[in-house]
Amino acid sequence: MRVALFITCFNDTMFPQTGKAVVKLLERLGHTVDFPTAQTCCGQMHFNTGYRPEALPMVRRFAEVFAGYDAIVTPSGSCAGMIRAHHATLAAQYGDSELQAAVRDVAPAVRELSEFLVDVLGTTDVGAYFPHRVTYHPTCHSLRMLRVGDRPLRLLRAVKGIDLVELPEADSCCGFGGTFALKNPDVSNAMLADKVHTVQSTRAEVLCAGDNSCLMHIGGGLGRLRTGVGTRHLAEILAATEGDAA
Repeated sequence: MRVALFITCFNDTMFPQTGKAVVKLLERLGHTVDFPTAQTCCGQMHFNTGYRPEALPMVRRFAEVFAGYDAIVTPSGSCAGMIRAHHATLAAQYGDSELQAAVRDVAPAVRELSEFLVDVLGTTDVGAYFPHRVTYHPTCHSLRMLRVGDRPLRLLRAVKGIDLVELPEADSCCGFGGTFALKNPDVSNAMLADKVHTVQSTRAEVLCAGDNSCLMHIGGGLGRLRTGVGTRHLAEILAATEGDAA
């Protein structure tokens, strides 16, 4: 199987350790992972803020760079949702028939990490070890657009040493929403306060999610209150082993 990593521009710039964790995890499971260096942004920020024609070159670049791969794995439900749901929309609205065909070929191969592990590889126990009290926040795009369901939780439950606790009102948005947090800071901060309160109520050491954008937002709130609660991307927990803890 030809597997490629789509790191996303956000992770590549701010959280490169997450991409490294995806590669470490998949290689441990016996797969070779390519990292096409010509990859760029998926265009989600442009699309969501109304700059749709400007997003089209990114759609074209993605289809060109990732053509021919059996699976394209990304540690972001948000970006996976953008590609699978909206690249075809943009190609149909502003592109040509050739681009539409390219998107139809490539977009279905995109899988958020938990989808790839559970649905494609058919595994939930990836040999991880993480001896900490953890709670999981399902991000909006993964929950509502991709409908990953309990796949991340099934993976976390199989992690050795973990104390996984349920997050109250888990399906409530954290208030980030990309540029939403910039355009509506008061509303965003109110939503964040509710999310921080529920995270604290679990007495977890670590908050886990499948999108670093939401983890950055919630982590900022947790940090400002000096709660001592850390944040880890799902990939980083799944990549951890007993050897790392030694």
